[in-house]
Amino acid sequence: MKEGWTYKKLGEVCDILDSQRKPITKNKRESGSIPYYGATGLLDYVKDYIFDEKLVLLGEDGAKWGAGENSAYIIEGKAWVNNHAHALRPQRELLLDELLVYYLNFSNLLSYITGVTVPKLNQEKMRSIEIPIGPIKEQQSIVDYLDSAFAKIDAMKANAEKALNEAKALFQASLKEMLEPKEGWEEKKIKDICETVTDFVAAGSFAGLRENVVYNSEKDYAQLVRTTDLKSGFSKGGYVYVNEHAFNYLYRVNLNEECVILPNVGVNCGEVYYVTPSILPYNNNVLGPNAVLVRSKNYSNHFLSYLFLGNEFQTKLGDITSHMAQPKFNKTGLKEIEISVPPLSEQQRIVDYLDSLKSKVDRLQENYDKISQECDALKQAILRQVFE
Repeated sequence: MKEGWTYKKLGEVCDILDSQRKPITKNKRESGSIPYYGATGLLDYVKDYIFDEKLVLLGEDGAKWGAGENSAYIIEGKAWVNNHAHALRPQRELLLDELLVYYLNFSNLLSYITGVTVPKLNQEKMRSIEIPIGPIKEQQSIVDYLDSAFAKIDAMKANAEKALNEAKALFQASLKEMLEPKEGWEEKKIKDICETVTDFVAAGSFAGLRENVVYNSEKDYAQLVRTTDLKSGFSKGGYVYVNEHAFNYLYRVNLNEECVILPNVGVNCGEVYYVTPSILPYNNNVLGPNAVLVRSKNYSNHFLSYLFLGNEFQTKLGDITSHMAQPKFNKTGLKEIEISVPPLSEQQRIVDYLDSLKSKVDRLQENYDKISQECDALKQAILRQVFE
């Protein structure tokens, strides 16, 4: 604690304006010029407003604290605030808005939350959060220092992000150009190119699957590869395993050879994964539910994975995708999609070229992720220096 500074409770230095918050149902939101705020920031626009001043919002969704997400931010002007964020008006002769935001986003607020299933910060707990209070001039000096330091850090991160986005744009442009049908290309249906178009449920009835396939959290004979595993690059753990009987029962979706996997249900629907045994971390692997396995013997599966990423295929896939409850397509519709394919030698040339571009994108992605983590760590180190 700096000399001349003291701690006060948040409720002692801020007016809590929660009673003025107005929840609004999604179907009543209308386009307009008035922003609508909640726990995750700007959500939508509505015509009416509840506040018309500079305020600090503190999201009450405690599940996000400690996950590298800012829970506090400043809003100004006319705005709705729903009941998922607390509206705070600091007593500005005691506390600057900007310093409060920096402190709340630096602090570990997990000890103030209640609830297990849905962790939240209620008003009583929020009022007891301790805030460092010092002379306003010193607060302003700290804010100026943090603003300057954070601007430089954000610029470093933005430069890395710009390089990554430029590489991604180049890859997408090259992908479009390379997949443009040319002389010698043939129109074929997926079912005429790929001998295997199958999925988890092809093993039998749902009753048969329940009887023969039991999920285990402990390592067993084989790993059940899920969309989430592929999306994370097998980096998040929580894997699912099955015994040898289940592995044999699911022989149709054995991942012992290269293939293309297309998630076909939910938010990941339409994503594309080129899978070879070498990228799988376990010895025996079978594909889990909510994805289709596609494999060709006479065409390059690697080329097909790039083709499936292209706009033409994704548009056709969208045409067979239902959006009733959640996005979903079936393997029957997939088999009927027509695609343009070049001779095998041309497929390999395209793969080699796109692989070279993708490797650059991957390196820049790794660089961005590293810089992003280092920037976040540097910000926390600076905040510790200021507040501890």
